Formats: sequence, structure tokens, C-alpha cells
Amino acid sequence: MSVVIPIYNEIEGVDALLEELLSVLAPLGDGVEIVLVDDGSTDGTRERLHDWRKKDARITLVEHECNVGQSAAMLTGFQFAAAETLVTLDGDGQSDPRDVFAVLKAMQGADVVCGIRARRRDSVWRRWGSRLANAVRNRLTGEHLADICCPVKGLRKSQVTRLKYFNGIHRFLPTLLRLEGATVVEIPVNHRPRARGKSKYTNLGRLLVTWQDVLAVRWMIRRHRRIVARRIED
Repeated sequence: MSVVIPIYNEIEGVDALLEELLSVLAPLGDGVEIVLVDDGSTDGTRERLHDWRKKDARITLVEHECNVGQSAAMLTGFQFAAAETLVTLDGDGQSDPRDVFAVLKAMQGADVVCGIRARRRDSVWRRWGSRLANAVRNRLTGEHLADICCPVKGLRKSQVTRLKYFNGIHRFLPTLLRLEGATVVEIPVNHRPRARGKSKYTNLGRLLVTWQDVLAVRWMIRRHRRIVARRIED
């Protein structure tokens, strides 16, 4: 299994993040790889990640030359991951690494696992913005996912790396993979308040981007045809 974590300017919390993650995943031994994707950090995070990579052989570190966004960082992590089973977490410490085990269990019966943050530890305004964006995506794509933006997901490398990249694709991975025949399930996961640093998103910015992306994905869904063929043998 490979745990993929995009990170951008998290110098205040990166040590606590990795200390907890490595401790929680210790029972898996060498059966786990932690893929850290530094998305062009400028606050010292990159240098700190170099130190962590030297200390622990389970860590694979990949760097972007400049900040290109969460979607690109996630897909970079998927491409460099060694394992077929992928689990994604956020780099801000709000994801609970203990949920990795629940994701692995759920993946025994599904291709894609989506977390649902049952008790979100965000502000009322942020929760409202997320619910609105979630409703818009579900309405226009025909999905019924409870928490599309939850960063905790389980995926299969052979499936997700076949998708064509576009900026914002991380918000639509379950939908696009379902189009290709993947089975999708949801499980409850923990959510914690951000203890350090600050969010890189605003509600308005997220809604504007979501609106543009969801219209493009809606068009893709309407035009999509999944072709199944078999060769006839005499």
C-alpha cells in the first residue's frame, strides 16, 4: 500500500503530521510506502521533507519545481507510488491516519473508497460552502456522494493513472472512475480541526472553480460511452 499526501507550505505542522503517521502505520512494517509530494513549497517545508526522507526508508519524496495545485500533486503521487493500492490523506493534519486501516478493509470489496467526514471540525461558513459545492457537483453529474471533497480516499493505481489529467480532477475521481466501471463505496472517517497553518482555499474561490469544472465533467459524462467487446472464436 502507498499513502499519497500532497503538501504545500505546511512548515508549522509537517513534523507532527509525519511523526503521527509513521507511528500509526508502524504495524504495517515494510508493507507501506508514504509518498510525499511537495507542490513547490517556499516556507521551508521542502527542506524539512528532505530530512524526513533521510530518516525513514518508507518515505518516497517527489517535488514539483513550482506550485501547480492539488490535482497535479495527487496524480504525481499516484504515478510515483510503488503499490497498486493507494490511500490519500491531506497534508494539513486534519485527516486521521488511523482511518487508513478502515479504507484498506473497505477496499477488499470495492475499487474506490470515499471518506465521509461525519463530524467536520471546520467553521460554519466553511461547512456551508462545502455542502453547497457538494450539492452542485452531485446535481450536475448525477452522483450521490455524501462528501466528494473528503481527502481520505482509497484508489487503485492501475485505474486512476489511466485518467486524463485536468486541473481540478481530484474533485471528480470517484465519478470518472465509476464511468470506467469501478465500484465505489463510502465509509465514515474522522475529521480534526486544523491545529497549525492555514487553509489554501476560500469558499468563493472553490465555488467558482467547482462551477467551471463540473460543467466540463457533465459534458464528459454525457458524451462518454463505455465500449465492451469480445472476440468470437470458432
